[in-house]
Amino acid sequence: MKQFICLLGLLAALTIAFSGCSSITIALPNTPTAGTTGGVPHWGVQTKTSGCMAHDGLADSACTPGALLATGTKDAICQSGYSSAVRNVPTSEKSQVYAEYGIAHHSPGQYEVDHLVSLELGGSNDISNLWPELASPKPGFHEKDQVENYLHAQVCSGAISLQQAQIEIATNWLAVYNRMPH
Repeated sequence: MKQFICLLGLLAALTIAFSGCSSITIALPNTPTAGTTGGVPHWGVQTKTSGCMAHDGLADSACTPGALLATGTKDAICQSGYSSAVRNVPTSEKSQVYAEYGIAHHSPGQYEVDHLVSLELGGSNDISNLWPELASPKPGFHEKDQVENYLHAQVCSGAISLQQAQIEIATNWLAVYNRMPH
C-alpha cells in the first residue's frame, strides 16, 4: 500500500510539473467523500448552486465543498499578513452566496459570508468555499473563528498537517470545536 501511495504522489508531482497546473486532486480508493467526517472533500466542485441548506451549523457540502489556494502552503499561511494579502470577496459574490442559500433578507450581524476553509488555512475566495454562517445559535461564526485560529496555530507549530486541518474544518468544524481546549 505504501508503494501504491508513493507512486500516486510521484504521478501527481509529474502531472503538475508537466501540465503547468497549480494543483491536482487525487482520489484514493475507499476514501470517504465530502460531507462525511474525516472524508476528503471534492475541493472546488459544487454539485448544486441553488436550494442550498446549512444543517446544524455546517455548510451544505454540495454547494460549499471548500476550495484551496495553490499558494496556501504551510510556509505561506504561517507568515504574518498572509490572510489579508489574499482576501478578496466582492459584494457581488457575497450576494450570490446568499442567493444560493435562499436568503433574500437578513439583519446586520445575523450572518457572515464565511470561508469554509479559512484563508489562514489556505482556503480560497472561490464561491465554492463561501457560505452564509449564522452568528447564533451558538456555536456560530464567532466560534468557528476560534476553530480557525486553533487549527492555524496547530499547523504552524507542526502539531498537525495543513491538509489534515483543511479536511477537518471543511468536513466538520464543530467536531474540532467540541474537542479543542476552551
